[in-house]
Amino acid sequence: MTIVRRRDETLLFYNAIPLPEETLRAVRALGSPARLVVPNQFHALDAAAFTLKLNVTPYAPQVAVTALEKRFGFSCRPIDELAQDGALLRFCVEGFRTKECVLLVDGTLLVADLLTNAPHGSGLTGLLMRLVGFTGPTPKLPKPVRKRVEVDTEAVRALLNTLAAQPGLTRIIPSHGEVIEVDAPTVLRQVAQTL
Repeated sequence: MTIVRRRDETLLFYNAIPLPEETLRAVRALGSPARLVVPNQFHALDAAAFTLKLNVTPYAPQVAVTALEKRFGFSCRPIDELAQDGALLRFCVEGFRTKECVLLVDGTLLVADLLTNAPHGSGLTGLLMRLVGFTGPTPKLPKPVRKRVEVDTEAVRALLNTLAAQPGLTRIIPSHGEVIEVDAPTVLRQVAQTL
């Protein structure tokens, strides 16, 4: 989960996770919880409880809005209703059947499944993640993710290059793996070249 403190001191959450009460107190001290972006239906496990607990307005891509309402009875607003401004831009991964929403906020790109940056781990779990292709020495769009959600490789490649060209892009925060703080545009172009 990523927490964004907006200029009006409201908080926007990207990809909700459960938080203990002590952490929630610290979060509330940062600002007023206001919005939750559910990037896609596969990142919605904790969204309903999080929304109720923090009394935030949830937003999701239309395909996720429909799926979450049908499966869980959980209502979200369409992501198109989340206002953009000079500090927040939203992009839809049209090449994914999930239409994942990624956000660019003050030079930081927030992504869910568009790319991962998880190094190889140890033990049986680390070996399994390595074998299925989720981990690696460099950021990537893992093949299992592509098989599950990708419908248009060229559209995904084009979006990665569009994101790389955004003025002021300095950092990428993936939902899976480590933050990328060095040459973020080049990382996106390199991932695009692997598709």
